[in-house]
Amino acid sequence: MARDLYNSVKDMPIVSPHGHCDPRWFAENERFPNPAELFVIPDHYVFRMLVSQGVALSDLGVPRSDGGATESDPRTIWRRFAENYHLFRGTPSSTWLDHSFEHVFGLDEVLSAVNADALYDAIDAKLGQDDFRPRALFERFGIEVLATTEGALDDLGWHKMIRESGWGGRVVTTYRPDTVVDPEFEGFADNVEAFGVLTGENTATWDGYLNAHRIRRLFFKTYGATASDHGHATARTENLSKAEASALFQKALKSDCTPEEADAFRGQMLTEMAKMSLDDKLTLQIHAGSRRNHSAGVFAMHGRDKGFDIPGRTDYVGALKPLLDAVGLEPDLKVILFTLDETTYGRELAPLAGAYPCLRLGPPWWFFDSYEGIRKFREATTETCGFYNTAGFNDDTRAFCSIPARHDVARRSDCAYLAGLVGTGRLRESEAYEVAADLTYNLAKEAYGL
Repeated sequence: MARDLYNSVKDMPIVSPHGHCDPRWFAENERFPNPAELFVIPDHYVFRMLVSQGVALSDLGVPRSDGGATESDPRTIWRRFAENYHLFRGTPSSTWLDHSFEHVFGLDEVLSAVNADALYDAIDAKLGQDDFRPRALFERFGIEVLATTEGALDDLGWHKMIRESGWGGRVVTTYRPDTVVDPEFEGFADNVEAFGVLTGENTATWDGYLNAHRIRRLFFKTYGATASDHGHATARTENLSKAEASALFQKALKSDCTPEEADAFRGQMLTEMAKMSLDDKLTLQIHAGSRRNHSAGVFAMHGRDKGFDIPGRTDYVGALKPLLDAVGLEPDLKVILFTLDETTYGRELAPLAGAYPCLRLGPPWWFFDSYEGIRKFREATTETCGFYNTAGFNDDTRAFCSIPARHDVARRSDCAYLAGLVGTGRLRESEAYEVAADLTYNLAKEAYGL
């Protein structure tokens, strides 16, 4: 039954409504430089595992914030990766990498120190072929739509270049305003000032600042955006009065916020973004619970997103109440919740999504984007909120070649779960085929307005 269900959906188009691929790849359509820059240097799943076994980030070619020396020879980086490939056994990274090597590059050998150079040469040779340029791979992967994520100050020049190229691939953007929403983000006040210059609004005032967001959201929509995304340490929301919010904003501009006040401001902005979504229809994504840049030393030397973001306990019932009191019963609003705290699935997230019309549950994210993570998610949430208060699957990746692998894992895990429901009499066989298609394709398109 699981295999039959899987066969019914395995070749459906990929809808990738949230991720972090670089739009420049598709704008310029140049070859990927080399295997190390494709598989190792940009992938925090890969280098965090190697670092955990004593390999320095600098030895893997990961850039330093101060411009200091790092390994620059891609073949040397690849050899270090190959020598340690056994570290990935049993992990989702191993599944994704093996899938990419076999199904994208036609390699059926397991990477090791012995064959490192041979596999490097084989991959590098194919990267030089037109069939392995970004647009060709996009089409070969069967991607119907792919969303990238850009900051509020981004000019979306690469998206403009894609549009003007005449290529038919659908690559859209997503509005990610963290740099002008988080008072603890480095350069926050300068970012807000630049925000004002960009939009022609006086962002030294609360009204002007909110108008600047409205303007940028509409600009992002002209390049296909159907969603905004917000990565906060907590799921906290607030619904302060205008006077209270304005006063808090002024403290943020002066870098005078306590950590508590900074969190309150981020929470206020989630509610403000939800209210804006009622007007412009952007789906609101909340990615909460990552304790980012946990290693002060790594952050100081290499900056953000270098494998040291760690999950933390997250409250949703209390944290989301101000937002839900304000707009939670709005049927036309879509708020997709993500978590890095699996313990909240059955206790908090599924009951919330099973009641409030605006809420959808995003798929397992980051550390839990795995066969077991997807299975546990379904087991913990389905009985309380069903399938149709979830948002299908999205891969949320920077690693382009892993996209088909991640979607394949999700389809297999979901179909195995559905087969279990059929086998135990909890789901009709005919319904299982419909649900499999919905989880694979339809729910993501509906949740993201695609």
